[in-house]
Amino acid sequence: MAFVEILVNKVLWASVTGWAIAQMIKVIVGLAREKRVYWRYFVSTGGMPSAHSATVSSLATAVGMTQGFGSVAFAIAAIVAMVVMYDAAGLRRAVSRQSVILDRLMKELVEKRPRGEMERDLRQFIGHTPTQVIIGAVLGILTGWLWITL
Repeated sequence: MAFVEILVNKVLWASVTGWAIAQMIKVIVGLAREKRVYWRYFVSTGGMPSAHSATVSSLATAVGMTQGFGSVAFAIAAIVAMVVMYDAAGLRRAVSRQSVILDRLMKELVEKRPRGEMERDLRQFIGHTPTQVIIGAVLGILTGWLWITL
C-alpha cells in the first residue's frame, strides 16, 4: 500500500521531475558547448540551471497548491527552499571560488614537486550563480504547477 502511495504522490514526482529536467538541461547545454554528450552532467552539481533550486521550488509549489499556501507544510517547504537556494548561491559558490584558487596553487606546486605527491584537482563547479538559482527556481515553480494542475 505504501509503495502505491509513493507512485501516485504528485508532490514527490513534481520535485523529482524538477530535478530531472534541470539536470537534462545541463546535458543539453554541455552538448551544445562541447559537441558531445557527457552524461556525467546529469548527476553533477553546479551549472545552469540549479537543480537544487528546481527541486525545492517544485516541492514548495506543489505543497502550496495541494495543502494550501497558508499551511504549515507549505511554510516548511518554503523555508527549506530558501535555505537551499541561499546555500547554492552563497556558501557553495564561495567553495567553488576557493577550489579554483587552490587548484591554481596546486598546479604551481606540481611544477616544483613530483606528480605523485600532488592530489587531483578539486571540483570547481559546486555552487551556482544567482542567475542559475533564479532560473532553477522558475523552472521548479513551473514544474510544480504543471504537475498539480495537469
